[in-house]
Amino acid sequence: MFERAPGLAAALRQAGKDTPRAIIAKARRALEGMTEAEQIAVLNAHPRIGADPTSLSQRSRREQGHAADATTGRELASLNDAYEKKFGFRFVVFVAGRSKQEIVPVLRARLANTRETELRAGLDEFFAISLDRLERPR
Repeated sequence: MFERAPGLAAALRQAGKDTPRAIIAKARRALEGMTEAEQIAVLNAHPRIGADPTSLSQRSRREQGHAADATTGRELASLNDAYEKKFGFRFVVFVAGRSKQEIVPVLRARLANTRETELRAGLDEFFAISLDRLERPR
């Protein structure tokens, strides 16, 4: 559910019967108690937008949709590289049915943020993805 996010599985071990929103609230509290390095590990456990579909979990493949055209794929790879170099962690966004071409300007715009703003934004996006996964039938 949490893209193999370290630290969250243990915190949520007893959350099986909770509502999706209660699980996310518990996960948020757990994340608040983590160090920045642990929070970054949670983001880095999430796959890159535009990653090779064979490297993605089934859910991530479904969420990210079809492969991008070659131009968009190269642009996403370049922007992901720039983002990771600037901030030191992976770009995470709730795709919500948007195409990879629609994500390019989002990634470009978020590159203008501060590191602190982007860490919060990435974690918020991570929780939006997780809530959506919990609320959707498998």
